[in-house]
Amino acid sequence: MKQPDSENPFTDPIVFGRIMMDVMQRAQPAISAFLQRQEAEARDHPLDPLNISPAYIRFINGLWSDPQKYADLQTQLWSDWLTLCRESAMKFLGEPGKTLYQPDPADRRFKSPAWQESAFFDFVKQSYLMTGQWIGKLVDAAPGMDAETRRKIDFYTRQFIDAISPSNFLLTNPEVLKETIESKGENLIRGLEHLIEDMERGRGMLKISTTDYSAFEVGRNLAVTPGKVIWQNRLMQLIQYEPTTEKVFETPLLIVPPWINKYYILDLRPENSLVKWLVGQGHTVFMISWVNPGRDLADVQFEDYLKEGLLEALEKIREGTGQRACNVAGYCIGGTLLSIALAWLAEHGRSGEIASATFLTTLIDFTEVGDLRLFLDNRQLDILEKEMAGKGYL
Repeated sequence: MKQPDSENPFTDPIVFGRIMMDVMQRAQPAISAFLQRQEAEARDHPLDPLNISPAYIRFINGLWSDPQKYADLQTQLWSDWLTLCRESAMKFLGEPGKTLYQPDPADRRFKSPAWQESAFFDFVKQSYLMTGQWIGKLVDAAPGMDAETRRKIDFYTRQFIDAISPSNFLLTNPEVLKETIESKGENLIRGLEHLIEDMERGRGMLKISTTDYSAFEVGRNLAVTPGKVIWQNRLMQLIQYEPTTEKVFETPLLIVPPWINKYYILDLRPENSLVKWLVGQGHTVFMISWVNPGRDLADVQFEDYLKEGLLEALEKIREGTGQRACNVAGYCIGGTLLSIALAWLAEHGRSGEIASATFLTTLIDFTEVGDLRLFLDNRQLDILEKEMAGKGYL
């Protein structure tokens, strides 16, 4: 019997790894020069609003600067693939094979029994999980990146790994295949119709719907807590809700919502409306409803939202109730505005105008902002400022 050729890279991953390392070492100068040209091109002609390209260029350059580490990872991947193929082949033959890669228990993408019962889909699932783990190791191993760049690479790489999940594609998702067969393709037709609707809603761009827009109507089954607008200016309307108790607390309550949500984010359906619950506890509730900004508000600054929004709302509540102080609750960026208002009032000797401050999901200390920091580097901010200068709003 002919013995395996020890120098054949397809039978010996160590030999293959040695060849790849030699190739990378010899190619590294050319690759580095190319990446430097690409980075300069990205600076001169920005087509990347999220500023991802420079981070990935540094990532790739770091990989090529240490061919040995990259070759070791490639060899490990090659070995892992061989092991997975061997165990999966056992399952294809009806023999018990080891399951080497399991999804997180909280991962709902692979809950269907078909992902475990079918040897094919089990292999698809495990190969995806294995490759995703390997890509994560690749990001962790790349040298020459500062903490912020590594975090950005890790974040966007995870989005990419999630995007290419086999559960997202027809031919590699057993649940979708089963539904396609049972519905004779009607599910795909419905999906196409939804895609067209999303494209039309986004005027040519994909604007994915996350709800049934026809199912909700303000005043019918959304924002139904009784109230009325008692004041308005160019930036907001001030809503006062009707009391539902015989007696009410002396100190009124003002809620400051974020700009990105409508005021009724806190007054959805009666069973989960914070506003309805508050008036039911005897509070006199007021709410700011911010206007949708347009080009006519291009000159508005953050302090305008403070003075014409929160502070003017407090003034109108004082005039209407006769109470000097008001409890204030801020939600999200509305809470950030509230924290700034507290500092401004203290600076001007008017701290007594706010009796208490409550913050709901509010970021006040911006030292560590989590993944939000990935969207706030100087280049991204420059792009946003140019867009706002042209349109008048974001």
